[in-house]
Amino acid sequence: MNSDVVTHGLFVTGTDTAVGKTHVAVRILRELSARGTKAGAYKPVCSGAIQEPDKTVRWDDIERLRGALDETWSDDKISPQRFLAPLAPPLAARLEGREVDFRKAVEGARWWSGRVDLLLVEGAGGLLAPVSSGEFIADLAREIGFPLVIVARCGLGTINHTLLTIEAAKHRGLMIAGVVLNQSHPGDDYSLAESNAAEIESRGGCPVLGVMKWGESDGLQRHGSPVTIAWAELARF
Repeated sequence: MNSDVVTHGLFVTGTDTAVGKTHVAVRILRELSARGTKAGAYKPVCSGAIQEPDKTVRWDDIERLRGALDETWSDDKISPQRFLAPLAPPLAARLEGREVDFRKAVEGARWWSGRVDLLLVEGAGGLLAPVSSGEFIADLAREIGFPLVIVARCGLGTINHTLLTIEAAKHRGLMIAGVVLNQSHPGDDYSLAESNAAEIESRGGCPVLGVMKWGESDGLQRHGSPVTIAWAELARF
């Protein structure tokens, strides 16, 4: 772990885009707050803005992360590099005549040192999604050095996607805290969640922390019962 970055944290990544990374990240932040842990939220690059009729722009992910924190932090601190188009960051940046600054993305995590007890970092897309002209999200995760929380869908196809993500993470020497299966769409087959979880654990060699059901606010479950995750402890291994 880079000693210049916040000592403890988690890096939320996904098996794909739109699997619910922000939803899971917000849930983790709220649980940390409820347990008295002062947490920060950092999304190194964010693309896909909402443009209002008055021409102002906002980023839904940033607003949701900020809303889960005990203090109000600026857009620049939560996400220092923001782009309008809903594309991979380097592609969205290119449309604006800009480039993603990889070092700035890493250094933005360093700013939080001494200001929070735990920093939750949310990536963009999956581990092999491009984050700059020459790097992937996996490179960013390695530089920041926090254990991964892998968010995956709970329906058909998730075993393959999740095992590929686990394999890519291990190949790059990334620590994995665990997997969260998220019913990111009401059409996802929730009945497959437990069998998928068992296959991922046995074949991937890392724990499935729990399953989140669409439209419910009870948090993670396993085998139909709520589970409590010691997020702050996972951030320290």
